[in-house]
Amino acid sequence: MTTKSVSVTKFPYWESGKRRIRFLYLVGDNSIQLTKPSTDEESVIPLFLGADLFLNTDVRTENHPRYHAKFARRGLATKLAFASDFRFEGLRVPCSHNSLWFYCVHGVFRAAFELYSKQEQLSVLESFQDLWKSRINDNQLNSVYNIGLQLDMEPPKTIAQVTPVEFNNSSSDISVPAEDNLNSHDALEDLEEVTLESTSGQGDNCSSADHDYCSQMKSVESKDFSVLTERLHSIGNKVKCASIVDMNREETILKLLDYVEYWIDGQVDEEKLTEAVMVLLQTPFHGYSIYTSPLLQAVASWLGRQFHEANSSVSHQVEGFKMRNIEHIKDLPPAEDLATELFPEAMRNLLIHWMGLSEEAATWKRLSEYPIVLLILEFANHNLITGVAHVLYSSLICR
Repeated sequence: MTTKSVSVTKFPYWESGKRRIRFLYLVGDNSIQLTKPSTDEESVIPLFLGADLFLNTDVRTENHPRYHAKFARRGLATKLAFASDFRFEGLRVPCSHNSLWFYCVHGVFRAAFELYSKQEQLSVLESFQDLWKSRINDNQLNSVYNIGLQLDMEPPKTIAQVTPVEFNNSSSDISVPAEDNLNSHDALEDLEEVTLESTSGQGDNCSSADHDYCSQMKSVESKDFSVLTERLHSIGNKVKCASIVDMNREETILKLLDYVEYWIDGQVDEEKLTEAVMVLLQTPFHGYSIYTSPLLQAVASWLGRQFHEANSSVSHQVEGFKMRNIEHIKDLPPAEDLATELFPEAMRNLLIHWMGLSEEAATWKRLSEYPIVLLILEFANHNLITGVAHVLYSSLICR
């Protein structure tokens, strides 16, 4: 039986304080290089191993892929999908998912300032600032690159003949100060696949460690599917079986899934929630009118409760205004200015759109009808400010 040849890739390290972060150069869209190219540097992008960036942070290992995906959506990280004959020294990756997450230098900074202590942030700033300046105009990364070639590697050898790829520190310098030079990592390999070894010869000051992606995937696969996972699989199967999906429904579904994905990533993004809610509210439901719509009833009830809970803060705002203007109570600003200063924007928006007084309305209409908006806001919040409100309120309670 013939022995299949493999390529063993040994990444160089970038030192940043106690961290040693493995990196490579992305050349074009389908090849990598471990040493700094001498020409055409703009098209060659240095990328840094995500697992090393997230080592010794508060993010649990099983959550790393979700964080990587979050940064990838911003164009700061990418997944390099390697050909099946690639192996990585010090990294154990399943052959069926032969891919690794990498970050551009801008992603390194963003991750560091979100995850690291102040001292480690300072180390990253000192170590990477020159590279960051030189790559300031880089475009965002694609979400995935399919890597089939390593440009500066020796011809592949058989498994029994493989030895670690030698790495020349001086050839891989990326124009950084001498104290930030790059070092190689001593590791051993198994005859059948690159196995994990504890970092050797790095001393106590190195926080970098090897990563076993195989064990992580096995531990996840061995768990029972959660209710959430089962539901997502069920939705996926239904989509596959659906012959056609209306474009409006598809837009609604995608907005909702966008927000679900953000929640899974641990993000509470009110703008994303707004988009999801608005696309739902704008979806036509046949057979319902404004008198019978359960959706409108639910929204109105929720909105009323929110405004009622804001009563104390509105009262505080009004009392402060009265104290500041006690001597000018008969010479108050115009109704629109007064409402803007004293009442939440959401309350004003509800009424002005209800009454047809949005920004597109004629000026004379806003001037003539805005006092009604102000009066409603005063009564609804139980905070009387204008003389009209006091007179009307006294008249109403007398009856």
